[in-house]
Amino acid sequence: MKPIATDTHDFPSIRRDGKIYVDKTEFIYRLIAHNDTKLFFISRPRRFGKSLTVSALKALFSGRRELFKGLYIDGTDWKWEKYPIIHFEFNDLTTTSLEEFEKDLVHHVEDRLTEAGYTYDSSRSAHENFGKAITELAVRKDENGNDVHKGVVILVDEYDAPVGHALGDLDFAEKVRDRLSAVYSQMKNRTGDIKFLFMTGVSKFTRLSVFSALSNIVDVSQRKEYATMFGYTEDELSANFEEHLREHARIIGKSYDEYRAEMKWWFNGFRFAPDVETTVYNPISVALTLDEKSASGFKATWATTGRPSMLMNFLKREELLAIDYEGVEATEAEFDVAELRRLRPTAMLYQSGYLTVKDYDDGLYTLGVPDEEVRRDLATLIAGAAADEDMQWASSLGVKLLTAQWPMFFVGLKSLYAHMPYGALEGTIHEHSYERILCTLLAAQGVTSHAEDEQSNGRADVVAKHKRGIYIFELKVDEPVDKAFAKIRKKGYAEPYLADGRPIWLIGLSFDSKTRRLVDCVAERFDGSN
Repeated sequence: MKPIATDTHDFPSIRRDGKIYVDKTEFIYRLIAHNDTKLFFISRPRRFGKSLTVSALKALFSGRRELFKGLYIDGTDWKWEKYPIIHFEFNDLTTTSLEEFEKDLVHHVEDRLTEAGYTYDSSRSAHENFGKAITELAVRKDENGNDVHKGVVILVDEYDAPVGHALGDLDFAEKVRDRLSAVYSQMKNRTGDIKFLFMTGVSKFTRLSVFSALSNIVDVSQRKEYATMFGYTEDELSANFEEHLREHARIIGKSYDEYRAEMKWWFNGFRFAPDVETTVYNPISVALTLDEKSASGFKATWATTGRPSMLMNFLKREELLAIDYEGVEATEAEFDVAELRRLRPTAMLYQSGYLTVKDYDDGLYTLGVPDEEVRRDLATLIAGAAADEDMQWASSLGVKLLTAQWPMFFVGLKSLYAHMPYGALEGTIHEHSYERILCTLLAAQGVTSHAEDEQSNGRADVVAKHKRGIYIFELKVDEPVDKAFAKIRKKGYAEPYLADGRPIWLIGLSFDSKTRRLVDCVAERFDGSN
């Protein structure tokens, strides 16, 4: 089997080492061979192959045809010429202070301009050097010593990362944005010197000067032609990873079809264009899963590579708790991020990959959580926010549930509900007001739950299922917990699960509407006789 690349950002090393590369060069050719446009921007969530694409473009414009042997673009009419390339990677710039950021930015610009063949002038600012470099590098001497205007290629990876890292302090973030804008603005009057520009990012900060200065830059983020440029389709997964997929299915003891269905549920749900229904897998999730081939099956991998600082630095706990994540409606205008002080939670969640397109109708998007991996990570974030505690603490409550440590579980659950904020519209509190956070907590631990679980005799408030057991919750407001158990028994909510074989637990929760707190809770094992 060909080896899998888990460090997925360097195209030359992947090709040299014979590792699996899912051929995306047809999309690249579509970009570079475009007759009317040469300035492009695309946004995608982190770890979706943006840096790998930039690396491939760098190799392409360096004339390194040997790296593309056997790929789509090798069979096209592309002229394998070498161009001067300015390649910025802004994800790792220091944002601990404005002084450190400015120092790091200057060093990065100097290094990358020098790499491109420009002689850096220390008496000028970083942005002035960038502008001068574009002008100078666009003209080269030919073999006869004549000046030839070839243009310069500019590749900017994670153009918005420093702003995202600084969102915890909006005054600081605006200063970082202004420093970056000074650099980007140098391209405004030099588009004639630019052979090709490709910028990637997570968010589209429309007030960054790159968008106001380059009025002809084309945002292809939601264009149907590029909907599957990042991420893997089902066909791409089969064509490139089948041996690894079959081997992992064998290790965990599933049929191949069962395995593929479960993998799709875990990792495939991202949709990036309103008029293309095809969904894609997160590449890093596929790589890490198939490289490890864990006998325990699938697990969340995307979150383990680090949550996006842009989202973590921005979202407040009230905003995390206020959103119905399975049915968010938005217009396209809401996806852009203009004013840093008026950021929209929907836009941040969508661009960070926690929401994706589920449906589109006449200008209105319906967004939802992409897949199980993201659902669990988001649930952990929400549970931690609701408890006003760290996310590890919130997740540990799920462990206590699954191991039937009821006293500790109830202590934690009471604390969680005590910290929950409620809006002005929630003047009348009933059991439905508490169900959502309970389901969220359960989802963070990988427990499948259903609110208002419909049965022949009525609807159980929450039914949760896990390989360790089945948990039937009944919630009461301003009524004793005994009434919760009486209803479970009267309606026979546990009886449909008697033949399942897993332990069945009946759990009653009682809330006080005045204090909005969980005041009593009881759990007991059900065996059919009680």
